Amino acid sequence: MATVVMKFGGTSVANIERIQNVARHVKREVDAGNKVAVVVSAMAGVTNQLVAWVKEASPLYDAREYDSVVATGEQVTAGLLAITLQAMGLRARSWTGWQVPVKTDGAHGSARILDIPGENIRKQIEGGEVAVVTGFQGIEPIENRISTLGRGGSDTSAVAVAVALEADVCDIYTDVDGVYTTDPRIVSKAKRLSKISYEEMLEMASLGSKVLQTRSVELAMVYKVKTRVLSSFVAPDAMQPFNADNMENIGTIVCDEDEIVEQQVVSGIAYAKDEAKITLLNVADKPGIAARIFGPLADANINVDMIVQNISADGKHTDMTFTVQAAELPRTLDVLKKAKSEIGHVDVKSSADVVKISVIGVGMRSHAGVAAQMFKTLSEKGINIHAISTSEIKVSVLIDAAYAELAVRALHSAYGLDND
Repeated sequence: MATVVMKFGGTSVANIERIQNVARHVKREVDAGNKVAVVVSAMAGVTNQLVAWVKEASPLYDAREYDSVVATGEQVTAGLLAITLQAMGLRARSWTGWQVPVKTDGAHGSARILDIPGENIRKQIEGGEVAVVTGFQGIEPIENRISTLGRGGSDTSAVAVAVALEADVCDIYTDVDGVYTTDPRIVSKAKRLSKISYEEMLEMASLGSKVLQTRSVELAMVYKVKTRVLSSFVAPDAMQPFNADNMENIGTIVCDEDEIVEQQVVSGIAYAKDEAKITLLNVADKPGIAARIFGPLADANINVDMIVQNISADGKHTDMTFTVQAAELPRTLDVLKKAKSEIGHVDVKSSADVVKISVIGVGMRSHAGVAAQMFKTLSEKGINIHAISTSEIKVSVLIDAAYAELAVRALHSAYGLDND
């Protein structure tokens, strides 16, 4: 008997028919004797509608009331799934974030989980009852207010529940059957990975892959939670119930890199279209200038990614280029405008018509030439690089958006990731 946490996203519970399909997946695990907790998202499109209503009611809304409104989507799903499971003859009940309780900090709209005492749910599932938990939401204990974890937060909820229950596995059911070497919609030869390391998945999640939320991967890595990415659209009776010996048969396992026997140098190619490039022209090249540029941006909670500095011929001035999220471009330009007298730049150029392409793989640690191969491949396709950033297991470049698909396909082939 194993403890299994199953998480189902919005598309998996988009209507009653799909909720019934989810219930059959849950029943498969219960019939096998496994103890089950289920974490659910709001039905597809519901959270967007709730957010739109809040903004329509008042552009300057109270973040605490925002959370109170948008958290209701998950509550509807949890109740409907519990009812469906009961109709199938299973013992089940729904749990909201405050009932569990999922204790968070007070950053409404993007709260972080502080603690989940698992005793209440553990007692119920030990007795054979299915616990259906609302994802995305928690309780801020100081003011005793409902809190939400930010978009995609149900993934984080699921991993946190798995930690609290000391679960054998956290199965994340989505609309894809695993993690691929790149987006199959762009590269038809992309292949599903049977395993991927926590670090690689963290990079892929932060660099454009939408399969898992970044914070959920961070949590899984810290607590060594064995996580699988599966498709909820595979027929429930076509899948085997969880068993430690059959984990690799379906989906993608996110685990320690030590558990991956055949580790490729490059595991995947990610891309992110929501980037914007900003260049400050003719900035004085002297100590303290970078702080004057990026200090005000940090104060405004604007995250900066790539940074490139070019020294001019006279050695006295420089052009500073950096990237931010495209949605933050107007705010960034406004901050820079207000700080112009301190920075002393001559002009600002910006563009949202760019894309970030990233090559990811833990094998980079022990293999040289990965970056050189990337630059050579892009050069052969006539693709110019605007900025570069690296980490121990990834190389990212900024290019014109028009070349995004060409770059992804070329790099996927160059690193031998195409299917045989």
